[in-house]
Amino acid sequence: MVETQNNPKKMMWTSLAMMAFSTVWGFSNVVNGYVYFDGTKVVFSWIVMFLLYFVPYALMVGELGATFKNSEGGVSSWVNATMGAKWAYYAGWTYWACHIVYISSKGTGGLRAMAWGIFGNTIWYDSLPTATTQVATLVVFLFFCWVTSRGITVLKGLATIAGTSMFIMSILFIIMMFAAPAINPHASYLSINFNWKNLMPTFNVKYLTSLSILVFAVGGAEKISPYVNKVKDPSKNFPKAMMALAVMVMISAILGTFAMALMFDPKVVDNNLNEYISNGAYMAFDRLGEYYHVGGLFMYIYSWCNVIGQFSTLVISIDAPLRMLLASKEAKEFIPKKLLKVNKHGAYLNGIWMVVILSGGLIAAQALLPDAQSVMAQLVKLNSTTMPLRYLWVFAAYIALRKHQSQFETSYQMTKSQALAYTAGIWCFVITAACCLLGIYSPDGFTFFLNVITPIILVALGLILPAIKKSEDAKEISK
Repeated sequence: MVETQNNPKKMMWTSLAMMAFSTVWGFSNVVNGYVYFDGTKVVFSWIVMFLLYFVPYALMVGELGATFKNSEGGVSSWVNATMGAKWAYYAGWTYWACHIVYISSKGTGGLRAMAWGIFGNTIWYDSLPTATTQVATLVVFLFFCWVTSRGITVLKGLATIAGTSMFIMSILFIIMMFAAPAINPHASYLSINFNWKNLMPTFNVKYLTSLSILVFAVGGAEKISPYVNKVKDPSKNFPKAMMALAVMVMISAILGTFAMALMFDPKVVDNNLNEYISNGAYMAFDRLGEYYHVGGLFMYIYSWCNVIGQFSTLVISIDAPLRMLLASKEAKEFIPKKLLKVNKHGAYLNGIWMVVILSGGLIAAQALLPDAQSVMAQLVKLNSTTMPLRYLWVFAAYIALRKHQSQFETSYQMTKSQALAYTAGIWCFVITAACCLLGIYSPDGFTFFLNVITPIILVALGLILPAIKKSEDAKEISK
């Protein structure tokens, strides 16, 4: 045991905390929280979300990662080991299906970032007919589907660079914004009132139907599960890393919120909701540049980092979830053979066509919306109600793991208490499901329709494929 702990290849808990922080958190989370929850009123919600949801979620991921340290399939592997192959297929399908909406948003986000990077604003871009912007988005999307089908991997390397630079920009924004009044004391800053009324949210329909935004923001901790056993003394140091992660994310969210409050009046934001959802991050960096007398420099840097990040993430989001689904052990048992075929570049061509039809159909349907800002706002909301659905499988796998605890060995447990473990798993499952269901509601009829019909179509397709596979197998047996 002493040799293991002194192994120089083992990671310090501080390193894991920093790695997790850069994976989980981003500046867009600060902006969305500020926009959707009336400015500084989001602070209370952030604190509650971190303490009662994010911390147990991260610790459960740690236990699953420590138990199944040799599993490469992530959540699907955990579900397979604890619940069986059929449930593992549904977990893999959910993970892939959630990315259909996410893929649609990357093309839209990339073009918007490009407009900011070229023109320094989106006045021209937002004035275009929605059909025009959606055709452009569709062309970009189809091009990157072609790139994926050719096995071109150069953009995947750029994703890491872009992600790192965006993370650095997010931290720099907070530091530089609080330093700005000392650098330029005569600029027009807003005053922040720290009274109870300005920090406590209004618990109304808007609040409840927006909670999925916060759940979406703090999700993704399962990406760090492969590193649990690479930490020195995981049972002691992994919880330290996760607590440090929670504190860093909480500080970033709160300080980022107050930094935004120095710039933007929540009443103005609320009256121009779609504009701030679509452009809030760029507007913040643009104003920061004004405070430092460098014009739009920070905004241009952020914009082009985002262009690279959005488009490289688009390729990864087309390719990686599809490979996780179709290359899994369960694929041969539940997915029709045509979808499992690969071309000479090693790409699942028919799988990519499935992405083209579903994501392309969503892009085309959004041409009916009034403008490009409405499209962006709808995608943010739709992502917040669909992407967290994959977290449900993390909690389901954790509950199943504790139920069959005697069958598995682990180097780390969140808690020795079975009752506390079950409570945490069920609590996080229920909160995630409730927030996703509440998030479906929208006062806009078309948005509400898309929020309902999109998951229905994806769930139905996930149920149909095993039936087609079963029919295929029956025909082969009868021959």
